[in-house]
Amino acid sequence: MSRRGWALFAGMAVIWGIPYLLIRVAVRQLDPGVLVLMRTLPAAALLLPLVLAKRQFGALWANVKWIAIFGVVEFGVPWYLMATSERHITSSLTSLLICGVPLFSLVGQRIRRTEERITARRLVGLGIGAAGVALLVGLGIRGGSIQWIGCLLLVCVGYSVGPMILATKLPHVPGIAVVAGATAFVGLCWIPWSVVHWPRHVSAETWTSVAVLSVVCTAGAFLTFFALVKQVGATRSVVVTYLNTAIAVVLGVAFLREPLTVGILLGFPLVLVGSIFATSGAPASADDELARHPDVVFDQ
Repeated sequence: MSRRGWALFAGMAVIWGIPYLLIRVAVRQLDPGVLVLMRTLPAAALLLPLVLAKRQFGALWANVKWIAIFGVVEFGVPWYLMATSERHITSSLTSLLICGVPLFSLVGQRIRRTEERITARRLVGLGIGAAGVALLVGLGIRGGSIQWIGCLLLVCVGYSVGPMILATKLPHVPGIAVVAGATAFVGLCWIPWSVVHWPRHVSAETWTSVAVLSVVCTAGAFLTFFALVKQVGATRSVVVTYLNTAIAVVLGVAFLREPLTVGILLGFPLVLVGSIFATSGAPASADDELARHPDVVFDQ
């Protein structure tokens, strides 16, 4: 990748590595549905003016049906399930299970044959990264129950179906318009639930976590990720999920007192090596890549 590609890749690793920590902090006081509302509506409020400024609202409105469906599949249900699960299992285990998304994406690209040829080097990188992630969390299935693990597998399904909707129903719609419309729709849908489940007290720590989740990890993240997809391609860009997991585990150890295991010490370097290998190779031209492969995985 180019220097710009690596810079965007590193930025996304950080931006989408911190939500696991912030979600775990926020759900101590907030109902998961309220958290979804507080992540989406502020993000929509930030992005909609950009849509209007770019004169893209017409494209948003003309495709509002599929944008709404995309929002439910990508944000509305997965973020509720993830926040609920993080009340019961560690952020490390959560990040491990979500880390299966790049592999789903890879399989989907192979079936649909819409991505550049996937080289043996990149496949090896994916394998190394997966092994590193497994070591990072020590295969911590014992840390949670089947119920919550099942919820996170449904999150992975949503993160896999969402890009298919983008690729087949919304390839011609600007990314900012899609994200603005989707977050607005999901936020409005969660208002009735949030009114009933609104907390009596919210600490400054919780407000700070929510603000970062909405502004940085939602609105800012999507703008950065669309630039990453344009720069390096869809399948290569979702490999950032591996590095997200490494950062999530480090933050869990540092701030949530989750255990520092041998797996973490061995797995973190493997994640880095796997990311380098899996992102190697010459990508298609930026314009062609964005036009042909809008299938973006919106994480956390």
